[in-house]
Amino acid sequence: MEKPSSSLKSSTKVKASSDANTSLSMLNEDILQNILARLPAVPFASAACVSKAWNSLCNRILSRPKLSSALSLNPSLPDAVNEVVQRVLSEPIRPHFAIANTGTGFCTSKTLRLIRQSLGSNIPVIVTVANGIIGRDAVTDEFKEVKWGALFSGFGEETYATSINEGLVLTVGYLPGLKVEAVPLRRPQKSSQAPWVDNFIKDIKEYSAIASGRQFPVGIILFGEASSDMKLVLEKLDYAMPLDTIVVGDERGSFEFVHKSGNDSRIICSKRGNVEAVALVFAQDRDRSLGTIRFHVALSDGVSTVGPRYKAASVRANSTDCATWLTARREGQQELLDGQSILLDINNLLENHIESPDLYIGVIKHRKFSTGAEKLMPRTCVAYHGIVGGDEEYLYVDGIGIKTGDFFQFYFSDPNTALASLTKVHEALKNITLERNSKSCKGDEDNAANVFGGLIFACYGRGESFFGRPNVDSSPFLENFPGVPFSGIFCGGEMVRPCTTVIGQCEGASPSSCCLHVYSTVYLAMSYTPPSVED
Repeated sequence: MEKPSSSLKSSTKVKASSDANTSLSMLNEDILQNILARLPAVPFASAACVSKAWNSLCNRILSRPKLSSALSLNPSLPDAVNEVVQRVLSEPIRPHFAIANTGTGFCTSKTLRLIRQSLGSNIPVIVTVANGIIGRDAVTDEFKEVKWGALFSGFGEETYATSINEGLVLTVGYLPGLKVEAVPLRRPQKSSQAPWVDNFIKDIKEYSAIASGRQFPVGIILFGEASSDMKLVLEKLDYAMPLDTIVVGDERGSFEFVHKSGNDSRIICSKRGNVEAVALVFAQDRDRSLGTIRFHVALSDGVSTVGPRYKAASVRANSTDCATWLTARREGQQELLDGQSILLDINNLLENHIESPDLYIGVIKHRKFSTGAEKLMPRTCVAYHGIVGGDEEYLYVDGIGIKTGDFFQFYFSDPNTALASLTKVHEALKNITLERNSKSCKGDEDNAANVFGGLIFACYGRGESFFGRPNVDSSPFLENFPGVPFSGIFCGGEMVRPCTTVIGQCEGASPSSCCLHVYSTVYLAMSYTPPSVED
């Protein structure tokens, strides 16, 4: 047999050496990526600046969106902020926005300053005061639903002594493919409501158009000021936005936030500057397409109807106290009823209930809406108003906007309805997981939807005191998405607009539009689908 030539031997050695170097290089790259993926966010950001190769690896690690959250009940504000910041930055993440929800025991201005020092000054940061917080403890890793004393009191309501409420939950999001900004709802002094709501919607559209080239955003998380009535704002938003734009949030709190205008960052407080609300706006990034981020919304109802329908006969609005005095007739009858008579009938129907539930009226409003100079268009919506009381003259309810001739029905807080609705929410959220599993069974797991985080907005009246056991409102997320980060708050008014992504509503739910709910819990689940191979 002929011996191989020296040149062939040399070539073979070179090829073997090249293969070995390539394999070693690939092995080193895999090891390096594994090391970088284990770094906390701050050293990870520094590592991305070492070289182009390292930057490329870091970009690969953060090719998918992330949500990170943590809760702390430490009574020291600096220590609490340090605990949650360390937890949310314990893994690689490049914050695009941050939401901090605190109790009244913490100063929003100081909280905002401390968070900005840790996360930077180039992202929108919103700090709100909530009735309670939901999340996983930064130190113990225990999941908690924490409700504090009543923060707000409306017209005619008993005022509760508020205990010192110290604690916060921090949520940080990284959403490649989306742009995020805080847009304020400003109300100039001596201005009627309609023009400034129209300007707010215009600002949202303009930001979305600049960011994405599309007039409408993907979603909006809205926080209202404690004394504000967001009904008209939500009704106009619902009218102006397409069905695939989600709107969720908390109607009543107090807040401070960072709002960017170009390269200029401004700190805005709800107690100053006539700011009624702030919207965290999520718009498609026209310059980046890294798969699809979807927002899924689910609603758990917590009220049931009782009694006949009524028709408002006389209506007096008290704008100073944001309340309405009215008389009514049963549908189809002529007898004029005062507040005392109406409430006596309703209470008789509820006499078998062990505990006295909270009462509301759901008013069906046939109105005409427009934004700007658009033509007025008819729209039907349902608005809930809490019952304050009744006497021999009037039925007293909170809020304004009711007109003579409006029909309404009574609703009462009902844990049984809430539990039945939670079952539907659980199954609806489970379907997102099942959709992913069905795709993975076909060998397309990488392109399947993946839930990476979520937010909860629960009524302050719910929680352990309502259900008799803890963490019921969080159970649909905890059971369907174990290990997935999510957080939430107990609200003074849960906001969610009817849209194409609302899932899990109970049968018999009103087909009319309702954006501001009572005794409900709103779930926002975020999922990501990577781009297909063909893309």
